[in-house]
Amino acid sequence: MENTARSPYELRTELLSMAIGILESQSQRRLENEYMLSESNRKAVSHFEVDDVLEVASKLNGFVSKK
Repeated sequence: MENTARSPYELRTELLSMAIGILESQSQRRLENEYMLSESNRKAVSHFEVDDVLEVASKLNGFVSKK
């Protein structure tokens, strides 16, 4: 089996990338759900902030760090 150990920096980069992907997917689903509503009932869909990315990445890191 190949050694796939990653440095802490590589792991953080991957977790941040995964967090962004998760939040982008959620944002896209919210936007698509709003388009299903009649125009008079639609609300603006807010985009995610850096703090949101860090929060999700932290949750992912907590999962990865569990032994």
